[in-house]
Amino acid sequence: MRFRLQPTPAQEAALLEHCAHARYVWNLACEQHLHWRPGRASAPGYAEQCRQLTEARREFAWLAAGSQTVQQQALRDFGQAMAHFFTGTHRRPRWRKAGVHEGFRIVGHRGAHWDVRRLSRKVGEVQIRRLARAARGSNRHKRIKTAIARLKARQTDRRKDWVEKTSTDLARRFDLIRLEDLKIGNMVRSARGTIAAPGVNVRAKAGLNRSIHAAGWGHLATWLEHKAVGRVEKIHPAYTSQTCHACGHCAADNRESQAVFRCRACGHVDHVDVNAAKNIAAGRAVTCLSRPTDPDRPPVRGALQPLGGAMNREPQPVLSSV
Repeated sequence: MRFRLQPTPAQEAALLEHCAHARYVWNLACEQHLHWRPGRASAPGYAEQCRQLTEARREFAWLAAGSQTVQQQALRDFGQAMAHFFTGTHRRPRWRKAGVHEGFRIVGHRGAHWDVRRLSRKVGEVQIRRLARAARGSNRHKRIKTAIARLKARQTDRRKDWVEKTSTDLARRFDLIRLEDLKIGNMVRSARGTIAAPGVNVRAKAGLNRSIHAAGWGHLATWLEHKAVGRVEKIHPAYTSQTCHACGHCAADNRESQAVFRCRACGHVDHVDVNAAKNIAAGRAVTCLSRPTDPDRPPVRGALQPLGGAMNREPQPVLSSV
């Protein structure tokens, strides 16, 4: 994923400092390898360069003030670049210049050292490597941990404030509110798995879970039910994104992509989520869950039904007791 950063002036200065440290370490590695010639002892590898970096960080305070992970990653990237050079697929790594090669990489497990969190639909927050650099039990570690906890509390307060205002506005303006009946507990279930059967895409699933929690879907539904008693209906979401809101045709091919909906029967075009939202807002639920493209199952009949069931049933005899 790619994110556009909008740092404050102080944050921008800190990021440029990381860039300078990564560029400095890269250039030192370049200088070491430029002295190597055939017949001489091999230039230091990644492990030896990391040991030298540790010694340099002890000697120079300005280098120790930076992120060791950023600096080690520059050495790891340089080692990979040299490996590509020796295999003949890339040219020899060159010196990096200030103002031209401004950048650094951070690679690691999300959460322990760095994290990307969604604050709203268009805004997120990325935190780089500060708590991880503080010694456990030190006063600095406690101050940073307290500051992060304060930010977390403010995020929670903002989410609760948004839920309160949004639920109040919806309850005042609408007589009937229909929601997608999402099983939030199942959606945010961990994909970690077990030691014998580990999960897949665990990090991506953890990020999705955080985004769902940050959106506050469950809180919004709960507060709407409290403020609009008897006026909230939950619609089953099955196949609402594959069913055309205009004509009712249901087919998996209608969902052309993750975002584009194009009905194969009438040609209606819409965004997938918007089309599904229209079906839910109309109170339509798919009663036949068989896919029309499945040869082993009959085609869908009467895919969209109003609340309370179908209206085209045959007359039924009225039985009265005497």
